[in-house]
Amino acid sequence: MAALKFAGMDDTDSEDELPPGWEERSTKDGWVYYANHDEMKTQWEHPKTGKKKRCAGDLPYGWEQETDEKGQIVYVDHINKRTTYFDPRQAFTVEDVVLKPKRYDGNTAALEILQGRDLSDRVVVITGGNSGIGFETARSFALHGAHVILACRNLTRANKAVTLIQQEWHKAKVEAIMCDLASLQSVREFADAFKAKKLPLHILVCNAAVCTQPWSLTADGLESTFQTCHLGHFLLVRCLQDVLRRSAPARVVVVSSESHRFTDLLDSSGKVDLALLSPPKSEYWSMVAYNRAKLCNILFSSELHRRLSPHGVTCNAVHPGNMMYTSIHRSWWLMTLLFTLARPFTKSMGHVLPSNS
Repeated sequence: MAALKFAGMDDTDSEDELPPGWEERSTKDGWVYYANHDEMKTQWEHPKTGKKKRCAGDLPYGWEQETDEKGQIVYVDHINKRTTYFDPRQAFTVEDVVLKPKRYDGNTAALEILQGRDLSDRVVVITGGNSGIGFETARSFALHGAHVILACRNLTRANKAVTLIQQEWHKAKVEAIMCDLASLQSVREFADAFKAKKLPLHILVCNAAVCTQPWSLTADGLESTFQTCHLGHFLLVRCLQDVLRRSAPARVVVVSSESHRFTDLLDSSGKVDLALLSPPKSEYWSMVAYNRAKLCNILFSSELHRRLSPHGVTCNAVHPGNMMYTSIHRSWWLMTLLFTLARPFTKSMGHVLPSNS
């Protein structure tokens, strides 16, 4: 017996284990039945316990129920590109379901957080959704059924991201619309284009950002890091807040950073100095500009939640992780080097999701 146990072949004759010759199957509507191949018969009751079972819930997202050439029901997993006769819901029959609180940590992948959630009635807008954190967020939402709109300044890259997601699951509802946060006119045009679709808006992820950029002014006459990281998103939320309120419960997620702790907006006398947000070239340092923009994100998120939460719209600011390897640092070789060295010790893109709604 010890040798059998060591080999993984010890007696596992539990109450639910089927006798030899029996197979567990399920009907199209999820009821479990039992087939006896020796006697060529089927029955609803478990051959040992006499109990009936039913599969819990709908098929996991990415799965479809189809019929093969012999008329038998098969289950197609479009995400992992596989087909099986086994109903994936049979792992969660009504008798077996045990509700346990989920615990997430730095090793939890984005798709794990949304596992089992049906987001087919949700509309999500993500700025900067063509790469990095934004792309993984868009991918995770889309693979769970949400209608995802990528708000990006580079439509070529955005459409490539759309294609990549749709290659994973041909039924993914994802599209791209032009939105350059460095242009207030472009932000307004995006908001108008979105409203023209007559869609609700359940989740708005303010993700796009730039970092370590050389000093430059936007067409609106503002320092580019401040406008892209903060002011553009501020205007976007302002333009779409009526849609968010009509779509309640809804939420806004602002991707900020722990770096907001390393700056302030006060002058030498301790008063708020708004001139620090868009400084002249002689007073500009790229990392300080980024830190200040991220501090604005935090303050904005807090005030937005205070104003909109009574109307069913929540707002959260998140820190995605330290030294994450994305393209945000591409403008400065030193930051690229630091991020490269830290890469083996930090979270990957697949382990980030700014919202688990």
